[in-house]
Amino acid sequence: MAQIWVRNGIQKVIGDGLTSLVIIGKKRAIQPLIFEGELQEAVKNHVRDKEQWKSAIDRLPTNGRVSLNLDLAQVITIPEKASRHNTPSNSPSIYKELKSVSYPEDVRNVHILLYSDYEHVLASVAAVARTFYKFSLKTSGAPKALKVNLDVVTTNGKQLTNEDTKFLDDLCESIRETARLIDTPANVLTTNALVDEAIQVAQKIGAKLTIIKGDELLAKGFGGIYHVGKAGPTPPAFVVLSHEVAGSDENIALVGKGVVYDTGGMQIKGKTGMPNMKRDMGGAAGMLEAFSTLVQNGFSKTLHACLCIVENNISPAANKPDDVITMLSGKTVEINNTDAEGRLILADGVFYAKETLKATTIIDMATLTGAQAYLSGKYHAAGMTNDDELEHNIIQAGKNSGDLVAPMLFAPDLFFGDLRSPIADMRNSNLGKMEGPPSAIAGLFIGSHINFGEGLRWLHLDIAAPAESGDRATGYGPALFAALLGKYTSVPILKNL
Repeated sequence: MAQIWVRNGIQKVIGDGLTSLVIIGKKRAIQPLIFEGELQEAVKNHVRDKEQWKSAIDRLPTNGRVSLNLDLAQVITIPEKASRHNTPSNSPSIYKELKSVSYPEDVRNVHILLYSDYEHVLASVAAVARTFYKFSLKTSGAPKALKVNLDVVTTNGKQLTNEDTKFLDDLCESIRETARLIDTPANVLTTNALVDEAIQVAQKIGAKLTIIKGDELLAKGFGGIYHVGKAGPTPPAFVVLSHEVAGSDENIALVGKGVVYDTGGMQIKGKTGMPNMKRDMGGAAGMLEAFSTLVQNGFSKTLHACLCIVENNISPAANKPDDVITMLSGKTVEINNTDAEGRLILADGVFYAKETLKATTIIDMATLTGAQAYLSGKYHAAGMTNDDELEHNIIQAGKNSGDLVAPMLFAPDLFFGDLRSPIADMRNSNLGKMEGPPSAIAGLFIGSHINFGEGLRWLHLDIAAPAESGDRATGYGPALFAALLGKYTSVPILKNL
């Protein structure tokens, strides 16, 4: 398993043995580099002299790579231009390029020289971090224990501080931990195991911890979480980590969907639709690690992470279509789709955040709907909010972090009628004629249990597609919330976004 150190400027490699070198940035930053001095020292084992360096730079494309020293060294450029819905950092290109780099078997260290404008460092470092995966159960050909020296060189005059590099270290770990949790199969990451992961985070950072589990959920009225999780092999749970700041004028709750596996329930998914459903807890993983990063970096407001943890399975006890359950909000729900379970558990989570935690801002995040990919694609989460300023801020945070976000329609007055039930307060999905887009309807179901955010700010994020890329999780979430809420930390690079 790789270990990453983020460092300010070019430094000596930590680690013994053979080192692979990667230089990456926009061509305008790499092409004019002066060879003599610290760059020469960094590349001396891979580049013979100034002439060889110049030859390589002369062949450098605007977007692509030049290999050196039998592929032990790579000079990679990423596009200069980005469309207005992309991140100006072009960090998706960093991720794509670095993910395709293979390190020879005998390499023990990776030295990455990342050239980035100061305001693009967050997104660029996050893109690098998500290419070094943590989880593997391979008995042969397992990922090597690489030591990754990530040296950040700012290219527009502004310098990183020690607080910045400490934060970037924490962020890399949180992104990789998010991906590790998502990549872990449900026979390993059971509901009990995910609760234990949350306990470990709380203990590490000194957060207050609340756990409501199993039959206690039903006794306390958590009808959504209990009834979705009651058929699972291990019990459902609701876990809250709290960082409480006396006199705080903001009380922010991050609510995450933690479905460790989703079979679809009684309306079971098909043989091609069920694989990868271990990733249906990506919202909870991202919220847990975002909370951890923010608290470790001097978060000055009250902050909570609320994790709704279940396995949606089948048994004689499982929810059936036509069942009616009562939610924590007191509202009744007719279940007409047992595979629309995420919204049921999140509805309990946001209601608890509003009524018990007295949150002034509630953000829920979930791998919620397959339709999200049709709405905003593979790179952008879909975001719905009742607040214009929050919509602007989350879209900008996406551009600043590389965890991109596109807006989703918020129109409960037009669309919520899609969930009308003849026998209960609402249905949990619309399987027939609809007025509203499916992803928006799913979000509105959650919001209906807190009166669509009236009296507070509410944001719903559907990350079904951007939570994964190919066969691996992307670690979506921690970078986004660092960018959105970083003004409340002690980190200069976040305060300057």
